[in-house]
Amino acid sequence: MADTSFLPDKNDPSGTSNTNESSENEKTTDPIREQLIQARRDQILDAAATVFAQKGFHRATTKEIARIAGISEGTIYNYFSSKSDLVVGLMVRLSKLDSLDGELIAAMQGDVRDFFVVIFRHRARLLAQNEGTLQAILPEVLTHPDLREQFYQQYVRRIAVIIEQYVHARIAAGHIRPIHVPLTVRAIQGMFVGLLILRLLGDETLQSDWDELPETLAMLIFDGLRSSSEEAPR
Repeated sequence: MADTSFLPDKNDPSGTSNTNESSENEKTTDPIREQLIQARRDQILDAAATVFAQKGFHRATTKEIARIAGISEGTIYNYFSSKSDLVVGLMVRLSKLDSLDGELIAAMQGDVRDFFVVIFRHRARLLAQNEGTLQAILPEVLTHPDLREQFYQQYVRRIAVIIEQYVHARIAAGHIRPIHVPLTVRAIQGMFVGLLILRLLGDETLQSDWDELPETLAMLIFDGLRSSSEEAPR
């Protein structure tokens, strides 16, 4: 059975579960209510994506987002604390971040390289399908200090922590050789983000061969550039 203890408790910001939680926190949630909440969040995020793509983050208003969503402006704040929170919510949804830990658990018994290709291909396609939204919000992330900090903590760092724990578990199982895990994870993140930015800038190769990118990255990370017939230096 796969060891899933490397993954953080979703309800624990520190990434470790509290075994002394009260019974009040152990109550099961109402699945129908959860579905309704998620549907409303998606409705708001769909509207935000439309307005951000049309007007950019700075010119977009929650009033306009509410109008597109067909709700009152105050309703937005029942689900998102600010316009910046909407940006983070969009990126979390685009990258399927909420399902990442579950995918990593399921992949613990499979091949690391194959999983890398599958998970990156799926997310690369989602991001490519939402270029307009990305073009509108990424520049704002870089130029607004508060938004940048929130984006880093709730999105970038969150991804890094989850993947780091997965890699540590794979190393412990003997599936990956010992490496500097935090640097390795950030190198992979940096490659993907850099390539995404190049695509948004209009790079023709990335525009035409984007679907081949996950396999190419896997080759670089797991196989390297050395010819298979060439011996590694001692």
